[in-house]
Amino acid sequence: MTNELKIPTHIAIIMDGNGRWAKSKGLKRTAGHEEGAKVVRSITKYCNNIGVKFLTLYAFSTENWKRPKLEVEFLMKLLDKYLKNELEVYLKNNVRFKAIGDLSRFSKKLQETIKTTEEKTSKSTGLTQVLALNYGSKDEIIRAIKKLNEKALDVTEENLESCLDTAGIPDVDIMIRTSGEVRLSNYLLWQNAYAEMFFTQTYWPDFTKHELDDIISDFNSRERRFGAI
Repeated sequence: MTNELKIPTHIAIIMDGNGRWAKSKGLKRTAGHEEGAKVVRSITKYCNNIGVKFLTLYAFSTENWKRPKLEVEFLMKLLDKYLKNELEVYLKNNVRFKAIGDLSRFSKKLQETIKTTEEKTSKSTGLTQVLALNYGSKDEIIRAIKKLNEKALDVTEENLESCLDTAGIPDVDIMIRTSGEVRLSNYLLWQNAYAEMFFTQTYWPDFTKHELDDIISDFNSRERRFGAI
């Protein structure tokens, strides 16, 4: 990454293709999820090193509960294990962890792991890694509207943003989806309003910092007018 390039403040990624990556190699889908978790670590560390301030990753959607029960159970265990293993990595690299989404559906044990990780990394001042967990943008906006009503706030753009899960986090600059799918899948619909979109054929377990470099380079070549001329 050259120093001449403008580094985006906020990158969001739909980490798609773990299962297809595993299938292409004759492995179980769970192997794809495990490999994908390793890529989360490497991309997080790289984004932190180059100066990205927020990296938001779609880890588990409100629709993912429809997957086979055994796969969902595996993902819950993998998430708990990942957070416990990563805590030292977060602290060593000055990375803050934050979760967004409706966490109430998770087990008490997993909720506690998430809360503990957030608290222990709260003083980190480098990149903030945001994991979207049991997250759906429509659900987030509905919950935000309920908060507006509870607080008796006027319905304004600023007030609604203050009630979103991402309150205090700037809008997305770059939105990436891996695996060849070309849709947002109910992900950060509000926050992606003026994001630059990138869709790659690469499965998430094969995604590298070099491909991210190419995307950031392309991002720098685009003119962002935000509705102006």
